[in-house]
Amino acid sequence: MTVLRFWKPYQVLTKFTDAEGRATLADYISQEGVYAAGRLDYDSEGLLILTDDGTLNARLTQPRYEHPRTYWAQVERVPDESALAQLRQGVEIKGGLTRPAQVRLIAEPDLPPRPVPIRYRKNVPTAWIELTLTEGRNRQVRRMTAAVGHPTLRLVRWAVGDMTLVGLEPGQWQPLSTTEVDALQRSIRKLKR
Repeated sequence: MTVLRFWKPYQVLTKFTDAEGRATLADYISQEGVYAAGRLDYDSEGLLILTDDGTLNARLTQPRYEHPRTYWAQVERVPDESALAQLRQGVEIKGGLTRPAQVRLIAEPDLPPRPVPIRYRKNVPTAWIELTLTEGRNRQVRRMTAAVGHPTLRLVRWAVGDMTLVGLEPGQWQPLSTTEVDALQRSIRKLKR
């Protein structure tokens, strides 16, 4: 079994080919036979797990397993406790009410600069929030923060379960050791079935 962790850069598609010539995983991943376990939007960055194991891929992508994914989102304005409470309880977005999430304000994380800087507006402050979700709807974090009046400017998936981006830079990937794969599988088995 092969399992990789990869820091997907901004404006890279979570697939290996693109008819429009945009950057894809093939521009970064030389390991053959692996596929993304989940997705990250073109304009999002962060941790992506790739594997050649169909069972593991299914466990990481099917909503019923409710495995946690942690995101760092830079948002417009500083959310007050009311906005954070709404995110924690679930907000109405396309597709219905989101599951409850863990949400907190965080200090600006030490991340490499994005190749295309976020827009800067002198009179509009920004803040960083950490959200841990157990579902993965299309553009969910962006829709959630917009629903409470704080549009997302930059979005980085920091972790999938206990696995993080620590030790990687944008565009870098690393195979997991047997011990790391075993730990990942054990954590998945503990999840709701």
